[in-house]
Amino acid sequence: MTSFAPLARAFAERDVRYVLIGVSGANLHAHSAGVVFTTQDRDVFLPPDPANLLLAWQACEACGLTLTTSNAPLEEPRDLFLAERFVERRGLTQARDEDDLQVDLTLVMAGFTFEEVWPERTFFSIAGAEIPVARLMHIVASKAAAGRDRDRLFLATHEDNLRQLLQGEEPAK
Repeated sequence: MTSFAPLARAFAERDVRYVLIGVSGANLHAHSAGVVFTTQDRDVFLPPDPANLLLAWQACEACGLTLTTSNAPLEEPRDLFLAERFVERRGLTQARDEDDLQVDLTLVMAGFTFEEVWPERTFFSIAGAEIPVARLMHIVASKAAAGRDRDRLFLATHEDNLRQLLQGEEPAK
């Protein structure tokens, strides 16, 4: 997760609204319990806000990440007009570096809107960066709602660990 910290700081400098979701988000909840789930990417959930998406792209570029969509370079100019088209289509942007950082900028979280998840986020401090993370309950429910084979496999494989972690999760305030 350390390699995500510079991007998290770049997001914070630009006031990008986001929450970490997916397996990488679950890992932060599980870290204190000594459980680690395998994943290769970081899933960043953004609100359907073109200006915020544009700021996220700019933060990625400032960190030297390459932006792609559908395995092709993200179009240029990367401006508000392009961001508006992405928001309309709920497009996915991938941000990658030459090492191992892989970040998916998504405008969709199965079963939830951004505004449902945002107020209940929690923060984890990693390498000096404060990272907003969706509640584990939201992450697990979203994986169940997505219904993809890989999500069903993840939930089935880690059912006991997830149940224990969810029992320890503090209720929303």
